[in-house]
Amino acid sequence: MKYLIMVYTNPHMRSFWETASDEERTEGAQGHASVMRALTEAGELIASASLDDQSLTKRVALVDGRASTTDGPFAEVKEHLAGFYFIECSSEERALEWAAQMPEADFGMVEVRPIRDLSAYGL
Repeated sequence: MKYLIMVYTNPHMRSFWETASDEERTEGAQGHASVMRALTEAGELIASASLDDQSLTKRVALVDGRASTTDGPFAEVKEHLAGFYFIECSSEERALEWAAQMPEADFGMVEVRPIRDLSAYGL
C-alpha cells in the first residue's frame, strides 16, 4: 500500500529554525537523513522532499479557459505543509511506525494518508 507522510510546520517552528545555530540545524536535518536512509534500506521510500517557504507558492486556476496565477500564501493557517515522504509499505501500521520517527512527531505535526488506488480508472 502507498502512503503519504506529511510533515507540517508553524510560525513558532519556522522562527526556531531561523534563529537556530548551525549545530541545531544539523541535528534536525540528521533526524530526517536517518529516516530517509532507513526507508531507502527497507525499500519503502518512493520520494521525499522538503518544501520551500509557503510565501513562494503560486495558485493556478483556469479563468475563461486561460491559466491565471496568484501569489501565496492563500489561507491564514497556523500550520502548513513543510515536506513529505511518499512511501510504499505493507500496512497502515508500518506507515505509522515510519511517521513516528519523524523529528516533528514530537510536536504532533505529522500526518499519514493512504494513496487512493485509481487503477480501476486506467490511472
